[in-house]
Amino acid sequence: MRKMWVGAGVAVASGMGFVMLLVVGVYLVAGNLAGGAGGGAKKLAKGSVPAAYQPIVQKWGNLCPAINPALLAAQLYQESGFNPRARSAAAAQGIAQFIPGTWATHGIDGDGDGDRDVWDPADAIPSAASYDCSLASYVKDVPGDPTRNMLASYNAGAYAVIKYQGVPPYKETQNYVKVITTLEKSFAAPTTRVDPSEQAAGAIAYAQKKLGTPYLWGGNGTADQGGRFDCSGLTKAAYESVGIKLPRVANDQYNAGAHPARDELLPGDLVFFSDDLTNSRTIRHVGIYVGGGYMIDAPRTGAVIRFDPVDTPDYFGATRVTEDGAKALPTTV
Repeated sequence: MRKMWVGAGVAVASGMGFVMLLVVGVYLVAGNLAGGAGGGAKKLAKGSVPAAYQPIVQKWGNLCPAINPALLAAQLYQESGFNPRARSAAAAQGIAQFIPGTWATHGIDGDGDGDRDVWDPADAIPSAASYDCSLASYVKDVPGDPTRNMLASYNAGAYAVIKYQGVPPYKETQNYVKVITTLEKSFAAPTTRVDPSEQAAGAIAYAQKKLGTPYLWGGNGTADQGGRFDCSGLTKAAYESVGIKLPRVANDQYNAGAHPARDELLPGDLVFFSDDLTNSRTIRHVGIYVGGGYMIDAPRTGAVIRFDPVDTPDYFGATRVTEDGAKALPTTV
């Protein structure tokens, strides 16, 4: 539920025409944008890593050339959703999901307190970075991209990468490499403007048709719910209508693509709100940006889907949803 700082939602009598002009313009604006994010040393996107872990990830993410802070963050998010108490059915433990045998060999005392604790992120995060760099060193003479070879080694073992002289032809391994390198983009602060989603206009058109629909906590728009939505239910349904499947909750939807700056927002971007602007895991509200400083959102119990302003003190940031970004998101975080 969103805390409203600017009073009631905007009543726009000519709202349909207002939105459609903005949506038509999204592709005209897109023609003036540079390519996607990339190039140079990567820094973490604002709030993409919980504040308690951000300094550790930023420091240890630069341990060797094969990794960077955004890539390390993507691995931790994919493995545990930044949960330091995570435990898998395969006995993997902690924020970096080390199995006991691997921890015994590769766990390090990252904070220098005299012990190696798999449950302590101050040890586990540096250990994950150190392990990545060890794998990279094992396959340093293999042709191709060293980061992709390192990730393939993490999944399939260094022997397989050496045998096949690159990422092995295993579907699971190839998917793992793609997932992590795609997720990396959602943790990196973009160094250039990011490309708009081709599905943005369709997502807005879907949300626009729902204007005036009453809010329902947990609502997914199903018939038994009277076609009602909550905030993330609306955004999920809007993008699902154009073939992109997002996670159900807002703080996971934040990782479905790169993060444009406020002055780079385009119609179709998801916009997020939180009381803690340092931690994306605390996001509690999401809407679909339509331009002109406004979004379509399902704000709270007792309200209807409507236009609301974006520029409030609880504005966290935005995500430019991509199909690959959505597919890369883990389903267990």
